[in-house]
Amino acid sequence: MPASKSTAKPSPGAKAKKPAQAAQKRGKALPARTGGKAAPSLAAQVESALVWLKSHGSEQGRKGMARYAIPSDKAFGVSMKDMQALGKRLGRSHELAQGLWDTGWHEARMVTAFVGEPERLTAAQMDRWCRELDNWAICDTLCFFLFDRTPLAWGRIEPWSRRKGELEKRTAFALLASLAGHDKEASDEQFVEGLRLVERAAPDERNFVKKGVSWALRRIGRRNRALHAAALAVAKRLAASAEPGARWVGKDALRDLTRPAVVKALASSSSSRTARAGPKAGRS
Repeated sequence: MPASKSTAKPSPGAKAKKPAQAAQKRGKALPARTGGKAAPSLAAQVESALVWLKSHGSEQGRKGMARYAIPSDKAFGVSMKDMQALGKRLGRSHELAQGLWDTGWHEARMVTAFVGEPERLTAAQMDRWCRELDNWAICDTLCFFLFDRTPLAWGRIEPWSRRKGELEKRTAFALLASLAGHDKEASDEQFVEGLRLVERAAPDERNFVKKGVSWALRRIGRRNRALHAAALAVAKRLAASAEPGARWVGKDALRDLTRPAVVKALASSSSSRTARAGPKAGRS
């Protein structure tokens, strides 16, 4: 006699599939790894990421964005911690980064910074993303987690510093600030040239430009004692300027660069380098 519906056992495949299907329907699970199976299409990967982001967004998150002048009309309201978690899970993929960017969703574009492959970026692609920025958060995240890791980074600063758009121009200085913190191989001369760009752009009174310019000036000044002295000289000139924007940048940088904690950290760093170099010199 055929088994009734109440006693029939599901096949092992069907049994294993149900939790994954349920999680995908709820949108709570992270996009799954392929585990040796054929990788999903790019469109499917992008859609899966959007489903996950939507499930982790909230109205409270969107309201928080508005408080920080981040447009929320095409955003889910996802926390930075969750966006970074998704980026780590997805891994680096140049194609996926482009697909996420092209959705136009705020969080998808933020995740682009965590999945893009620095070595595969082109100047044209960086220029395009720079042009399409619509808020400072994506600008700074791209610079801090992706753009400053590509060998093209230094070549984009000067041309972007001449851009007319407020966010495009900010990107030049957000990238300069990021390089000041992350590029251990760059020479002091490169940052001295950066200070020239800072001084040239400082009179721009637009909010996101002047804050980006100040950020770059402060980060360069924290790099080492020689650059600290050079940055202080620039900050003092700007603070005495007749231009309101330049004055604001100069005073903002001076407050930071003259703080006892900053001066002490630079002195300590210099002493450590001298101590490490001493024994080497003695063996020559």
